[in-house]
Amino acid sequence: MPIKPWRATSIQMRSERATQAPDDAAAKALILRNLDRLISLITEACASSLKPDLVVFPEFALQGPPLQMHVREWIDRACSTIPGPLTEPLQELARREKIYIAGNMFEAPAEWPGRYFNSSFLIDRNGEVILNYRRINTAAFPSPHDFMSDYMAATQQEQVFPVVETELGRLAVIPCGEINIPEVSRVFMMQGAEVILHPTNSKYTVGQEAAKVARTAENMCYLVSANVAGPIGFSPDNTIMGGRSHILDHHGNTIAFQEDASEGVGVTGMIDIEALRTDRRADTGMHNPLLRARFEMYRPYYASAEFYPANHFLASPMTDTVQTRESVEIARANLEKLRVLQPLTN
Repeated sequence: MPIKPWRATSIQMRSERATQAPDDAAAKALILRNLDRLISLITEACASSLKPDLVVFPEFALQGPPLQMHVREWIDRACSTIPGPLTEPLQELARREKIYIAGNMFEAPAEWPGRYFNSSFLIDRNGEVILNYRRINTAAFPSPHDFMSDYMAATQQEQVFPVVETELGRLAVIPCGEINIPEVSRVFMMQGAEVILHPTNSKYTVGQEAAKVARTAENMCYLVSANVAGPIGFSPDNTIMGGRSHILDHHGNTIAFQEDASEGVGVTGMIDIEALRTDRRADTGMHNPLLRARFEMYRPYYASAEFYPANHFLASPMTDTVQTRESVEIARANLEKLRVLQPLTN
């Protein structure tokens, strides 16, 4: 059956940071305030004449980032499970409003004790969590790549980079700065993704704004990006603003955009999956990067690539993000060997 055009809305919302609460009890109350704020904004979007079929809310919206907090302290203070007590009210809201809800939170699953993940998830109209993507490329957080051998052995390959088939098309979720990593969206496209949902919490950079356009055009995917309102999570003094929630079509054209960092639900637009499918199939020129791609030529280079070290925290979980400095130095040395980086000279 053809998929009718449907409406997506980016929820641009303010949020408080659990790290800045005076104690764990105050942090948990703060997280519930963030959750209430989110539910209020989604409800506002659903009450409008432009009711969405799907909403995306920002990265860090519920807990804020851990900043310099140690791993065990952050798990105890702010992390939850997916599904769990923080998703349950959103699951109920999705059931009540018959919408999809995509977003992001810090997850500490019981099956991986001592580890947490920057996880992005999708709830369907029935209130079921149907997708959970644990971010691979991180700067300050643990990653499945830290213990890749064990994680890959325990996780089905299609769930490492999950794409879910829905009545809205095939959906994937990429958080924040991972939009700058072409391989992530590429792998999602290779598994059939048609819409990339992008919960983000980021300052303005030319590169990241360009990356949103590039990822849509090179993969012929729609993108629904929701950024934080007000200051970003990594600005404890509240001087760096968010904003720029953005919806783009599968050629990189803007459907909806909000430059400023005010809170609201005004970034909304229609997603036409059948148009995407027609263009993917019918365009046989260089404007269709899918039909013209020669992936076989790249395989030897990827097969031999060793940059950031995998399994660096295989034996035991990271306890403090300062421990990643050693990993960065290994990556730096690997890049120097390949002459990507020039060695430092005295």
